[in-house]
Amino acid sequence: MVDDWFWLRDREDSDTIAYLNAENAHCDRWFGERAELVEQVFGEIKSRIQETDQSVPTRKGEWWYSTRTEEGRQYPIHCRGGSRDTATANLLLDENTEAEGHEYFALGAFDVSPAGDRLAWSSDVDGGEHYTMRIRDLATGHDLDDTIADTSWAGTAWSADGRHLFYVTYDDQERPSTVWRHEIGTLQSADVEIFRENDERFHVGIDLTRSDRWIIIDSDSKTSSETWLIPADDATTQPRCVRPRADDVEYHLDHWGDRFVVLTNENAIDFAVMTAPEQDPGTWTILIAHEEGNRITRVDPFEGHLIMHEWNEAQPRLRVVHRDGTSRVLDLDTEPHDVELDANPEWETTSVRYSTASLTSPNSIWEHDIATGERHLLKRAPTPNVDLASYRSSRHWAPAPDGTLVPYDVAHHVDTPLDGTAPCLVYAYGSYEASMPPWFSVARLSALDRGWIWVLAHPRGGGEMGRRWYLDGKLLAKRNTFDDTNAVADHLVSTRIADPARLAVRGGSAGGLLVGACISLRPDRWTAAVAEVPFVDVVTTMSDPSLPLTVTEWEEWGDPRSEPWASYMLSYSPYDNTTARDYPALYVTGGLNDPRVAFHEPAKWVARIRHLRTNRQPLLLRMEMGAGHGGASGRYDQWRDEARVYAFLFSALT
Repeated sequence: MVDDWFWLRDREDSDTIAYLNAENAHCDRWFGERAELVEQVFGEIKSRIQETDQSVPTRKGEWWYSTRTEEGRQYPIHCRGGSRDTATANLLLDENTEAEGHEYFALGAFDVSPAGDRLAWSSDVDGGEHYTMRIRDLATGHDLDDTIADTSWAGTAWSADGRHLFYVTYDDQERPSTVWRHEIGTLQSADVEIFRENDERFHVGIDLTRSDRWIIIDSDSKTSSETWLIPADDATTQPRCVRPRADDVEYHLDHWGDRFVVLTNENAIDFAVMTAPEQDPGTWTILIAHEEGNRITRVDPFEGHLIMHEWNEAQPRLRVVHRDGTSRVLDLDTEPHDVELDANPEWETTSVRYSTASLTSPNSIWEHDIATGERHLLKRAPTPNVDLASYRSSRHWAPAPDGTLVPYDVAHHVDTPLDGTAPCLVYAYGSYEASMPPWFSVARLSALDRGWIWVLAHPRGGGEMGRRWYLDGKLLAKRNTFDDTNAVADHLVSTRIADPARLAVRGGSAGGLLVGACISLRPDRWTAAVAEVPFVDVVTTMSDPSLPLTVTEWEEWGDPRSEPWASYMLSYSPYDNTTARDYPALYVTGGLNDPRVAFHEPAKWVARIRHLRTNRQPLLLRMEMGAGHGGASGRYDQWRDEARVYAFLFSALT
């Protein structure tokens, strides 16, 4: 295929910028004609949020830390105090102050030293995910002269004495690849390189264990991993390898006081938990045996127990594991839900904090007593002007073309009839083994209050049903992801939950690929689609190893420079399957500074559709000219973005 829009790759070309500005102007005109609806939805979103609010204070050492928001201000404010009641007394970092003069602002690192006297913090001011690190003296509130440029999102770690800070930088392909040691009070040019990952399939991360005793360097590809250790109290020593990497073997190690705990898939497709002695971390002994279908995704050690994160039957759960190997799953409701650890920085603790949410209940923070199993509610996110009893959610299963049952979750207003007459939005992702738990959204209520059905699909390629669920939706099985999502739409119609003439699909990044593939494979099924920063020019991007992240992605998608990958990827790549036919109403977004999905992918896709399509449905491209993969950074700007999405859907599916 001749790529008539290849020229849009060059962001330095004035014609490219002029083209993007013209698309933005077209988009602005379309929304300008619906400004009243956008403002109405924005007002609804804003009215359901308590704009001035404070997090539950969290203790670390002698300090209690909290974050607050203030009405009219875009970003959080970070504080601490000497007690729970005074946790806002001392200002640590006001993101609003740091964001002044910048169209975009994202906080990266926020890492207080073990002694509590310094804060390592970093920021990105254009969405490119290159962060500038600074060190703040928390006694004076002023930053030291230390400035560390071009750091990554891949973590930080303090030495035990607070003299050294470890951080990670990118290579030329935007891959976190190199770990550095910085001595406080010196220039970045004097920093010492302590680890470099030369294999382009692997990316590097760093962290300090909750016990504050070990600095851990992880090097991970999509299919294997390797861990290196540095004692935090002897930070200038060379890192030592736990176990050399092996094909298709993943492991992740953490410290559990007098031993290490290891999460691994060695002879355990859905992972098992091992322990290892401190003096010999590469020798492992089973603690929690593998159970196929029960995917263990993470293990958090505390002095006297572990918290194990699991996915079972497309539901997340937490399990408390004691040192003798006995365990207990935290009891949660059967409604489709999310559960995650909240902030738990203390090593010595007899309780654990976790958060829950669902499609119909806002985020709630709980404290669970390890000994008694009792829990009490610390805080539920305020939702003014919302009657939570007016909404329902439920779990359903759709048969895919190959007979596999695909889970999906449905939310609706109690007054909405489930008789096949309601408009419906399906949201899905389905890649990288990323499991998508239900989440609460006040913006979604604007749709539910208007009689919409909202659906969260869990197609293969995610991790909701275990590692095999992921393997059955990647590489040469990738089309299962799209067939599963289309099967969910068919099931919504056949069971008379949704109106077959008013179905929309939404997804972002790899989920944007899902959107593009779904409307390519089943153009008859979808009336509207929202594709946010979509990965849609799959073959071209994956064929060019000079592009950021391409090599690391081959283990997910394949390398189309040879067969059978070329033909298979060509069969679903949205850009390559754009043809002369009718298209659903389409709203596409991108970010000029996006390092993950290059801006030209959504731009080229929209251009090709506009050139070839045979109908006149809305076709909108909104390109953020000063942001990246995550879109706008301020909360009010994000709410307005959501208002645009729903205004588009309400207009397209009336």
